[in-house]
Order: sequence, then structure tokens, then C-alpha cells
Amino acid sequence: MTDVQKVFASAATSFAALVREIPDGRWDGPGLGDWNLRDLVGHTSRSLITVSTYLKTTADLEDVTSPQEYYARIRDYVTNTGQAAIIERGRQAGRELGEDPAATVDALVERVLGELDAAGDPIIAVIGGLGIRLSKYLRTRTFELAVHGLDIARATAVSFVPPDEVLDEAAVLAARIGVVLGRGETVLLALTGRAPLPESFSVV
Repeated sequence: MTDVQKVFASAATSFAALVREIPDGRWDGPGLGDWNLRDLVGHTSRSLITVSTYLKTTADLEDVTSPQEYYARIRDYVTNTGQAAIIERGRQAGRELGEDPAATVDALVERVLGELDAAGDPIIAVIGGLGIRLSKYLRTRTFELAVHGLDIARATAVSFVPPDEVLDEAAVLAARIGVVLGRGETVLLALTGRAPLPESFSVV
């Protein structure tokens, strides 16, 4: 596996371990925003599902050349698609976790890591039909697994910290997204203790 794949694998396996720790009675409780916990875990599992799905696609052009550009480009797609559609996809993914969500997630992790073993670094077609190198897309999935893993931990009070290599990649990407969106100065001042972040500030 490449270094990028190894970090993604670390994010994926730590997410699976987190799901195994979720108490049985919490699945219908609060998750994030309009999602209950099952919805949130389902949405997070899509970071595994989409890798597996997009590995079956090819794109002629590399429309997106970095993970941070992916997030900048995807903002327009999300705006046009609508938040309601995104919420419903999370709910559907939650339903598809079935009676044993932990076993489902474990199987997804095993499948996608096996598929990555011989994948190379093709240009794949992702959401919106954008072409992006697999290695760049995997970094966005590592980011999603890290951020939503923390969301799940907060919702369940389960002790969880992503592995250092996952936190490193996710934190660096968050800063780079801020720069691409023209908010680099705001991010840098906050990270160095010189100014607080504006209320409700987010790079995604």
C-alpha cells in the first residue's frame, strides 16, 4: 500500500473500532444536526462505500488536482443538490447498516482495503462527474472519517481519538481548504492564538 492508502486504512480501521464500541441503546439517539446516530454512522460509512464504488469508474481528465480543490469544487455541487438530499442519503446509508452495524462496517473496511491493494492510482470519476486521482480522493475520505469519527464520539460519549497520522492529514487538509476558500489568514491567526475564529466558522 502507498503511504496515502496506509493513512486511509488507519482512518478506516479506527472508525470500525469506534463503531464496535457504540452501546446498543444509542442508535436511535441524537447524532449530528438532523441525523440520528444511525444516520451519522451511515453517512460516515459512505466514505468507504464511495471509494469502492468510484474504483469501478474512470475519468479521462483530472479535473481536480488536490484534496483541498475537491472541497472547494464540491461546495457548488452541494448547494445545487440541496441539503435535504444529503440528509436523506445519510439516512438511507444508516438503514443499510442493518441489524448489526458494526459487522457491516467491518465488512466494508475489509472489502475496500482489499480493493485498494491492487488499485494503483487511476483517475476516477467522483460526485458531480469530476475526475480526480484516487490518491487525492482518499485524502478527502481520511478527512471525513476523522471528522465524523469525532462527531460520533461526541454524540455517544465513547472515548475516541483518531490515530496521529490521521489527525495530521486531516488537520493539514482543513488548513489548506481554508486557504483555497480565501480564509487562510483567519485560520492562521486562530491557530496561533492571535484571534478567535468567527462564530459558526467552517471550512466545509
